[in-house]
Formats: sequence, C-alpha cells, structure tokens
Amino acid sequence: MSVPVIEAHALSKTFGMTRALAGVDLAIGRGESVAIMGASGSGKTTLLHVLAGITAPDAGSVVFRPAEGAPIEVTALGESARSRLRRERFGFVFQQGLLIPELTAVENVALASMINGVRRRDAVPHAASWLAALGLAGMEERRIGELSGGQAQRVAIARAQATGAELVFADEPTGALDSQTSSEVMDALLWSTTGQGRTLVVVTHDPDVAARCTRTIAVRDGRIIPSAVAA
Repeated sequence: MSVPVIEAHALSKTFGMTRALAGVDLAIGRGESVAIMGASGSGKTTLLHVLAGITAPDAGSVVFRPAEGAPIEVTALGESARSRLRRERFGFVFQQGLLIPELTAVENVALASMINGVRRRDAVPHAASWLAALGLAGMEERRIGELSGGQAQRVAIARAQATGAELVFADEPTGALDSQTSSEVMDALLWSTTGQGRTLVVVTHDPDVAARCTRTIAVRDGRIIPSAVAA
C-alpha cells in the first residue's frame, strides 16, 4: 500500500440498540480505489459516513493526510470544521446524485467551487471543462430532468471533482442504473479519481463495480471480515 491518505482506528458507532461499527481499523492508500461491500445493515454506509466526517463515531479516530500540510484528525473537529473539510477536501457521489433540479448541469458543478469562494466567472468555465472531460460537452445548459440517469451521475462526478478533492466518497453511485450505464459511470468515476492520482472509496452491493476497484473490503455486523479483504 502507498502512504495512507486516510486511516481509521478502533471506530465504534451505535444507533439505539444497533451496533453499526464495532472497533474498525482501516487504512486507505493514496491513489487507491477501495470498494466496501456488505449486506444491508452491515455497517458499510456508516463506515463511509464516519470516514468522510458526515457522522461522528462514539469512539475511535479518523486521520486524513492531505498531499500538502499537516495530518487532520477528522474525529477531533467540530461540526463546522468537518463541514468545511467536506466542502474543500472531499468529493461525494451518491446514488441519486443529490443535484439541484432548478439549476443547469454547469451550474450544479460550478456551485461546488462557488461555495468555496471561487468567482462565478471562473467557476463556470472550470465546471464546463469537467463536463466536457466526462463526455457531456454541449449539455452544459440542460437541467437535471433533461438528462438520463447516467448523464446526471456524470454531472455529480464532475461536481465532486470541481474543487480538486483529493478523496472522493461514493455511496452506491450505480445503484439505480442498468448494467451498461453502470459500467460507463464507473469508467468516468475511476478516470476522474484514481486516473488523476486521487483516491476513491465506494460503497456498493454490485460485485462488478467492486471488481473494478483495486481492493475490496467486506463488512459484516460492523466489522471488517479479515479473510474477505482483497488486495
């Protein structure tokens, strides 16, 4: 493994009577694509959310090591600092995209940069370049409802990359797509992340998606199954 970009130690998280994470240790190398698999309720999505600073664990730590600057202990940050970290350093792609339907494709992508202080006149051309790179040239002014499911997911991928995120988290990014479109979306996701020297962590139930990643981690009952960790 290369130098870890993110490490987790002894992560635990309980929701009511359900133990979602039970002492998880995990290190993900810079430039890796890691698939996290498991049955519904296994803890895989909770693990992704804790790594990304969306959810705070009950115990344990997560450390993010950016390419430049000192390591950041994600679990030691307050909510506002974690929110800023997510905006500036991490990218996200979800199953439904979570795009804003009232905005055009290019506006959805540019918004990620504008929230971080980039002027619109700079953010829009940058967003358009990402859309073009992902095969959406000429579709910049279409609203999300005018795009196919695969096209909308590529807009979400462009949005995740527009801020220069070193680490991208994807939660079932192909879950609502047919097999052909799923393959095309994974092509785009891998090209825009590991293909650019960035890191991808993807939660999936699809073994074909997992097979495209450099490593697969299986989660069951809030624990990583040692025998199912594949390099």
